[in-house]
Amino acid sequence: MAKIRVWKTAAACAVLACITAITFLSFPESAKKEDTGVPLAKILTDSIYKIASSSPGEIGVAVIINNTDTVKVNDKSVYPMMSVFKVHQALALCNEFDGKGTSLDTLIAIDRDRLDPDTWSPMMKDHTEPVISLTVRDLLRYSLIQSDNNASNFMFRNMVGTAQTDSFIATIIPRSSFRIAYTEEEMSADHDKAYSNYTSPLGAAILMNRLFVDALISGEKQDFIMNALRECMTGTDRISAPLLGKNGVTIAHKTGSGYTNENGVLAAHNDVAYICLPNGTRYTLAVFVKDFKGNESQSSQLVAHISAVVYSILTGSRDIPDQRLP
Repeated sequence: MAKIRVWKTAAACAVLACITAITFLSFPESAKKEDTGVPLAKILTDSIYKIASSSPGEIGVAVIINNTDTVKVNDKSVYPMMSVFKVHQALALCNEFDGKGTSLDTLIAIDRDRLDPDTWSPMMKDHTEPVISLTVRDLLRYSLIQSDNNASNFMFRNMVGTAQTDSFIATIIPRSSFRIAYTEEEMSADHDKAYSNYTSPLGAAILMNRLFVDALISGEKQDFIMNALRECMTGTDRISAPLLGKNGVTIAHKTGSGYTNENGVLAAHNDVAYICLPNGTRYTLAVFVKDFKGNESQSSQLVAHISAVVYSILTGSRDIPDQRLP
């Protein structure tokens, strides 16, 4: 046990040292100049790559700027999505309801004793009655805004399954860029299954981007999903962190968080966001962290750091948020 504690302490120190070094050394001088003559895509790629290549884990990033320019770093279809797939689920369910002419205000009865009391579920905390009566709209809000696992599991079991969700999303983004095979319940029972619900950063970015710029489902339901993502309450220490309080900046995002194994390795720590700047720039940023040798707080700081760099470059700002570790 003593050896394990020493190993973990040494590993944590290494992570802290690594992140600190990234923080103070990775901002490119080119991002601070008025006009470098270097293409924006190259500045972004080089800046993000420097952070990703120095991190104690695998980081994949995609940026789509104004629905045209695209930047990719480590864009492989190997990143566990975790709860990011709740966006995919919401779109597939709403498409199914569109086809049937079913309203999101349809009431659903949920037996509380069939829910998992050990998973992340604000819905269970809010509703203690034996039979919970909620609309589908309520379930989707719990799933998208608070990332409720019981809400997601219930919808997969009773409305639109993983296979149907997977098939519908393949009509929106490249088939090779993602796969949805398992529910939150199944991943909880076998953590290795999380690696079979995978995505590439660009695949996730394309889906989020198309959600905000294209017509994918009926307008009313698509507006509902977009508004729910603008209210997302999870992972505000990730992409959102350096943007909070910025005048005129709006953020819609969805996070996904993985499990930590017995060796202290974090399987996944993700965030995908659609961001609107007051200067008219619109960009989608997807950051996926895989097999991170550190804790969630440290991983969040790396995601936030990438977000801060992208924001700084796109705005030409000299005000780069301090990412110093406490």
